[in-house]
Amino acid sequence: MAIAIAMAAIFTACGKSDSGDNSGNTNNTGNQTVAVTGVTLSQNTATLALTDLPLTLVATVAPDNATNKAVSWTSGTPAVATVAGGVVTPVGGGTTTITVTTQDGDKTATCAVTVNDPLTSDTGVTINSVKWATRNVNAPGHFTAALGDPGMFYQWNSAIGWSATGAPVDSNGGTAWNSAWNGNGTMLTWESANNPCPAGWRLPTQDEFTSLVNAGGTWTTTPAEGLVFGSGTTVFFPAAGYRDPGSSGALSGLNFNGDYWAATTPITTGGISLAFNKSGNLGQSAYGRAFGFSIRCVAQ
Repeated sequence: MAIAIAMAAIFTACGKSDSGDNSGNTNNTGNQTVAVTGVTLSQNTATLALTDLPLTLVATVAPDNATNKAVSWTSGTPAVATVAGGVVTPVGGGTTTITVTTQDGDKTATCAVTVNDPLTSDTGVTINSVKWATRNVNAPGHFTAALGDPGMFYQWNSAIGWSATGAPVDSNGGTAWNSAWNGNGTMLTWESANNPCPAGWRLPTQDEFTSLVNAGGTWTTTPAEGLVFGSGTTVFFPAAGYRDPGSSGALSGLNFNGDYWAATTPITTGGISLAFNKSGNLGQSAYGRAFGFSIRCVAQ
């Protein structure tokens, strides 16, 4: 009888305890808890156009058998892109960081997202080592929607645009054309504070216009009346005409003249512009600063 009692005691000591296994951590069901050690995303960078469909990022929590794989999502700049459940929706031009964070352990991974607004970004075309925007400036800080659109007209060293059709209306909604505009007196360079180009772009210098003229130009009617510069790699400038200060800002030369301000000028009484017309004239000319001309930007 004593021998049977001793064997039962040995069997109980070697058996599995009801309080858990030898690994220590358990959840409420008695199974082992596996801690999260990290998280990764399906991609770490992304570039979207404002008109693109949402992008889905996939978060992978490690290890694969982690007990709690719950994650949360945040966008550093919701005005650029929002995120919900890994679905990134473009909202506005700019950059933001999408962050995923694990509930267990606060492990994180990020994706740098750039959203290109077609009205504030441009792929550009490089001719003779100068990168030109493919579209004119419309309202300050914005390109036109299409290659053939004329955009707005600007007086030299002014950040206020004027409409390209009808009676002159400025980008602030005013209608009082300033025929006496002098471009800040003796300034020889367009001031950066008055730069109407979108971020990352500026007005071309006189020398940069010279390099464009040297590339040659051919008149075309596609996508609108205007001049195509270069061969092989080309860039189109519409013949948008201009606003004449001598006629209270009346529109003149549409589909015949193209006039584009340069940022630099050797004269204090006027400004230098790229000037071309349908008759075949192409070069640079000096004009009074009160004229309203087109703006074509180069990369900074």
